Amino acid sequence: MPFLCLCHPMQNGTKRMNTFLVFKTIHIISVITWMAALFYLPRLFVYHSTKEIGSDSSETFKVMESKLLKIIGNPSLVFVWISGLVLLGYKGLEIWLVLKMFLVMGMTLFHLYLNFLRKRFENDANEKSEKFFRLINELPTILLLIIVVLVVFQPRF
Repeated sequence: MPFLCLCHPMQNGTKRMNTFLVFKTIHIISVITWMAALFYLPRLFVYHSTKEIGSDSSETFKVMESKLLKIIGNPSLVFVWISGLVLLGYKGLEIWLVLKMFLVMGMTLFHLYLNFLRKRFENDANEKSEKFFRLINELPTILLLIIVVLVVFQPRF
């Protein structure tokens, strides 16, 4: 049974929710929540790296980092990939989309690296400096800017 909504009428006059638009909505929301996690986690690492091992604040950061990834970051990553692959079935492959997918793979690798770093903090084995975390904090911003430009302009090289 189709969803009824205040959508644009289809050719036969009915108002059904377009499956493509549902997946596009899921994709956009998932990207936003995933990016929030990827922006915030390295920032938490910046502050965590300055805390003494075993201190109350260090233990609090461990909980915050773990929950951020497990409750927001990881599920968002899964929804981004699933909805993105479904949308790919509607759109087909174009050069800009292939480039976007490579950048999203890079973002996924960054996500996995952040999880590796989180585990190092969890085991009190972090060896990276505050400056290092400040630098890597910029990577998702750069990737996101390029991805948004590709999606909006959809260049044909």
